[in-house]
Amino acid sequence: MSKHIAVPELRAQVASVLIACGSSTEEANTVASNLVMANLSGHDSHGVGMLPRYVDAVLEGGLKPNTHVGIQLDLGTMLTLDGRTGYGQVIGEEAMNLGVARAKQHGSCIMTLANAHHLGRIGHWAEMAVDQGLVSLHFVNVKSRPVVAPWGGGDGRFGTNPCCIGIPLKGRSPFILDFATSRVAQGKMRVAHNEGHAVAPGLLIDELGMPTTDPGVVVVPQSNGLFGALLTFGEHKGYGMAVACELLGGALSGGGTWHQPADARRAVLNSMLTILIDPQRMGTQSRFEEEAGAFVDWLGQGPVATGYDSVQIAGDPERRARAERERAGIYIDDITWAEIENAALRADLTRTPP
Repeated sequence: MSKHIAVPELRAQVASVLIACGSSTEEANTVASNLVMANLSGHDSHGVGMLPRYVDAVLEGGLKPNTHVGIQLDLGTMLTLDGRTGYGQVIGEEAMNLGVARAKQHGSCIMTLANAHHLGRIGHWAEMAVDQGLVSLHFVNVKSRPVVAPWGGGDGRFGTNPCCIGIPLKGRSPFILDFATSRVAQGKMRVAHNEGHAVAPGLLIDELGMPTTDPGVVVVPQSNGLFGALLTFGEHKGYGMAVACELLGGALSGGGTWHQPADARRAVLNSMLTILIDPQRMGTQSRFEEEAGAFVDWLGQGPVATGYDSVQIAGDPERRARAERERAGIYIDDITWAEIENAALRADLTRTPP
């Protein structure tokens, strides 16, 4: 039944399923912590509801447990990395540790990461960078069933292709802008479908290319076996950003772009271009800190619009969600919990008998 689950309990249960699927205890804890953090941050689309898909991907062979990032090229300020279809939560952490170290050493690092399994909430990687005083930019593509329509198109041609920018702010919480280039994340449609909710108009088209508020059109095949599609945010501008993420995250990294008919494989592969900058090494650190702080203060000094409690910056909603959900636990709806339980059973079946 639907429930609120305490954070430590949820982490432990998710880790146990991952261990049953072949992950080491260390890897299972890393992946579980990352997924639960997404839930804590208010992004259930990237949280523990992804676990059933991960189990399916392992069973299919498209996700390889206990895999580590490979270094294809290391020029100091430039890194070319390969995720080798390992868990993105592990691969992403290893890649960011490498990139952050290079940026701290040289002042900047341009890094590509190809072929990681689902990297999860990209804001997590920006948070790693800003914790070290670095600015970070991330452009990501998605190789999976295409679920987003191009501007003027009538079916899905690419993924939700997220973009993320992290900026440290002295003496205050950082700016973490993390968004899908679709009007809403695909995972949010899965959550809405599982909870039985219609969604707002203007987000979706059905399998015939017509507007709809039914999230199921991008979650389960429709009567003709086809799927609907998400629309890009910002009309042609968001579409342009989505294409940029595909070209920078997918093509430039060597991970590849999506240009084939959809299939039923469950693996979700991400490739990412990351740019890391150390403001201190640019010689503008003090001015940067002063001007950034002054601007954020300026934003909050104006009148608050009707219907809002305050003026926010990117990252504020996630920080508030974490505080609330740490206290109350994480809500899991009936269908999502049943899917997780079924995934646990499938994972157990993969264990080698003693």
